[in-house]
Amino acid sequence: MCGIVAYIGHRDAYPVVIKGLQRLEYRGYDSAGVALNCGEELNLYKKQGKVAELEAYAKDLDTSGNIGIGHTRWATHGEPNDVNAHPHPSGNGKFALVHNGIIENYAVIKEELVKRGHVFQSETDTEVLMHLIEDVMDKQKCNLFTAVRIALNEVVGAYAIVVISKDNKNELIAARKSSPLVIGIGKNEYFCASDATPIVEYTKNVVYLDDGEIAKINLQEGLKLKTIKNQEITPYVQELELKLEALEKGGYDHFMLKEIYEQPRSIHDCMRGRINLEDQLVSLGGILEYKDQIVNANRIIFVACGTSWHAGLVGEYLFEELARTPVEVEYASEFRYRNPVINEGDVVIAISQSGETADTLAAIELAKSKGALIVGICNVVGSSISRATHCGSYTHAGPEIGVASTKAFTAQVTVLTLMALMIGREKDTISNERFTRLLIDLHNIPDKVESVLKSDAKIQHIADIYKDAPNALYLGRGINFPVALEGALKLKEISYIHAEGYPAAEMKHGPIALIDEEMPTVVIATKDASYEKVVSNIQEVKARKGKVIAIVTKGDSVVSGIADHVVEIPKTDDLLVPLIATIPLQLLSYHIAVMRGCNVDQPRNLAKSVTVE
Repeated sequence: MCGIVAYIGHRDAYPVVIKGLQRLEYRGYDSAGVALNCGEELNLYKKQGKVAELEAYAKDLDTSGNIGIGHTRWATHGEPNDVNAHPHPSGNGKFALVHNGIIENYAVIKEELVKRGHVFQSETDTEVLMHLIEDVMDKQKCNLFTAVRIALNEVVGAYAIVVISKDNKNELIAARKSSPLVIGIGKNEYFCASDATPIVEYTKNVVYLDDGEIAKINLQEGLKLKTIKNQEITPYVQELELKLEALEKGGYDHFMLKEIYEQPRSIHDCMRGRINLEDQLVSLGGILEYKDQIVNANRIIFVACGTSWHAGLVGEYLFEELARTPVEVEYASEFRYRNPVINEGDVVIAISQSGETADTLAAIELAKSKGALIVGICNVVGSSISRATHCGSYTHAGPEIGVASTKAFTAQVTVLTLMALMIGREKDTISNERFTRLLIDLHNIPDKVESVLKSDAKIQHIADIYKDAPNALYLGRGINFPVALEGALKLKEISYIHAEGYPAAEMKHGPIALIDEEMPTVVIATKDASYEKVVSNIQEVKARKGKVIAIVTKGDSVVSGIADHVVEIPKTDDLLVPLIATIPLQLLSYHIAVMRGCNVDQPRNLAKSVTVE
């Protein structure tokens, strides 16, 4: 949930670090700071607010130096202010550190360091870690690399850190545990970052640090890796697939709008090479080695958080309908605290956009310890989840910069659909006729999403009517219930309007008490097996003078005559409706948020990659 950028090489470090922080601002934007080695001392500049405020503050200050570290913060310990912002200096001013994650035993360490005479300026756990490294260095008379390694053996929690020294402008130290860190290797230069977005402009060659690894990056000696237990590691260099143009807005006002409009392509990219209409085949190469275990699973457990959890709920309907495999969907954040029952033959499928979600990683480790097969579905190549799982499938949605997930959700649902179809075909729990029909319908989804995007102007008009509503209710039945949950979450995240998603049948069991003339009810009312019942729910809302916004199948005449507003979507198989019905809900949330003056891409209190529990 915070962003780290570091540079060492032949360029001026400050412009590289600042540009990198701008690219990482979606990870945290409460405060920002840089530390630069100008050859004589460390210059630290920190500012509450966004990177632009840091830039303005440092405009006329000394920003020279070929080595620098930077940070965008999402506050955990201590409120967002200049003092709590990173980087944090050591007590003697010789070192500075940036840190993502949480040091869980920082209070105990701090108490001991205070007894030894250390004085702290901030409320953060990060400053405690910097002082601990300084203390180790003083007591053991060792170099910085060794001091970092020894100090990290004393801490409990998660970290990605980069440390620089005033006395060495040719070296920086980096380390990680449960929080991502990637090293870019250029020609006589190196980059460090929380993810690859700040690096791709300069090099395609990267090394992803694994848990418990420390890197010494020295311009004379190159890159050297060790574990915190002092074992040497040979760096594994990978080539980035990320493209620079994917990180720009491309003429759109916001990343979120761009990513909504990218969904015809991202869904197509997710399916590309995985379905063969001519031979009637679905193939997911990333899970082929473990296909038999998945096909024969006694039970499948989805673990995820937020939007990914909603994708898992859609997956539950898909897997049980097509593959006839019992499915449970768990909040990853709760899974590890319940001593869950996991038996031999169970398969756990972990879903995460970033592949770095701390709660989901913790759930994976618990499930692995109990002998489950772990399958990953994530978007980021080389991410922690992709390396922690036995097998999995990438969604290939491309970088998602907007904090509120859009194209990642539809890509996850697409992968789950492919997986359910493949397992169902292997188990012979789906007829050839239905398999063929679903395969054709799935192949046509990108074009159908494209057609829904043409309703943007109409959705914008609806948004203008309801932009000041204090509450909203979202209803759906069956596989569209998770769509209602996802629609409500989007509205909450970016417009700050209180919204709740419910199974439509549950409305009369409580939420109907909220219906009045001021509260809009958004209903997914497409033509499916429960259509008549959904129509009844709409009539119940209208009988209480509620306002109804309905997502309907093209050509619908019944709901159109009852609802206040309708948005049509193309007819498709019931199981594939979530891929289309979610699009107008994303647009509705987006336009309402813009009209309310909200920061759509960086909503308050949220960050893109939740790497702390």
